[in-house]
Order: sequence, then structure tokens, then C-alpha cells
Amino acid sequence: MKLLVVEDDAAAASYLRQGLTEAGHTVDVAHDGEAGLHLALEGNYDVLILDRMLPRRDGLAIVRMLRADGKRTPVLLISALGQVDQRVEGLRAGGDDYLVKPYAFSELLARIEALARRAQAPADDNPAVLRVADLELDLERRRVTRAGRLIRLQPRELRLLEYLMRRAGRVVTRTMLLEQVWDLHFDPQTNVVDSQISRLRAKIDRDFDRPLLHTLRGIGYRLGDEA
Repeated sequence: MKLLVVEDDAAAASYLRQGLTEAGHTVDVAHDGEAGLHLALEGNYDVLILDRMLPRRDGLAIVRMLRADGKRTPVLLISALGQVDQRVEGLRAGGDDYLVKPYAFSELLARIEALARRAQAPADDNPAVLRVADLELDLERRRVTRAGRLIRLQPRELRLLEYLMRRAGRVVTRTMLLEQVWDLHFDPQTNVVDSQISRLRAKIDRDFDRPLLHTLRGIGYRLGDEA
């Protein structure tokens, strides 16, 4: 793979270049945000590895500009800023993954390989529209319809529905939802999942003949047409 590392710490950049080169990859390095943005826009890279805090232009600004320019190259953000809201900010800016310093090189390499596999997946593996029975979610427009009728969802409800639709027909546990939809890696001992599921069910199942969102007591939830 051809990789771009944007890292202002010379020792860290050298370490990354050496390790990634030894792993069989071609590596370009930039030491500030302006140089990194120029290379990212002009070069044809498989994955970009961006430090979040850079001189001249920070990593979040770079990824935002790349996405605005239509560049879909996978981006792995690396940073010492590891709070939940900071990681969420990085992902919402357009990053595809976020790795907190200090990290193990083996983990960084595995994440890069996973991003490359995801980018190379056939188009059918990453559809623009998710469908379950007569329920549709247009991922680009963030628009939900059922039987052609528009359903208005809040951002969290959209994230919840997308997660359920990507796993249609399979059981999804409460723990899975807390981690993947709320980014909580502990049980807050509240009914946040149950209440959100209830609100989502009221919107996508109410006034329709067949329910799609099912509760499996003591197990979890499943989205699908069980008629």
C-alpha cells in the first residue's frame, strides 16, 4: 500500500516510516499540516495517517478539507487527545478511525489494514441505501422512508436505526448498542437504550401492518420482517 504519514514529531514520524516500510508499504511523510494537505490532495494514497495536532494546519482541518474536496481516502487520526468527545469530534470531522497515543505499532498496522480492506470492498458491501422489508435508509441524504412515507428521526435515532439495519435479522444486544451507538464502554445503569428503542419503534412501526423492530426479552433486539 501507499501511505501518507503527517506527523510533526520527527522521531515519531521516523519510527512510523521505518515500521510501515518494513511491513512492505510505501510511505511518504509530511511534518506540518500544509505540506500534508498538499500531498493528500495531489497524491494517490491508500490510507492517510494524520496526527491531530499539527503546525500550520491541524489534522481535523485537513480531513474536513479533503472531504469537502471529494477525497474519500481512508483517514486514521492519531492523537494524545483521547476523551470520548474528542474521538467523536475526529470521526465526525471525516476521520474513518481514531487511535489514541501512546499506541502499539501492531494495533496501528492492523487498523491501517482494516481501513484499506474496507475501502476496497465491493460496492454492494457498502450500499448507499439500506433496506429491510419496506423500510429504507438513504445514507447520503440521511432520509428514512417506510412504504414510501417519510419518517423523521433525530440524529441518535438515525445512528441506532443504521446500526440495526446493517445487522438486520441478527440479534443485537444492549451492550453492543451502548458501545456502537452511544460509544459507552460501561453500563450507565439507565434505561437509555430501552427508551430510545421505544421511540424508534413508535416511528417506524406505528401505523404499519407489520412490526419490524422486535424485542427479545433478556437477550436484545432484532430488526426484520418476521411475517
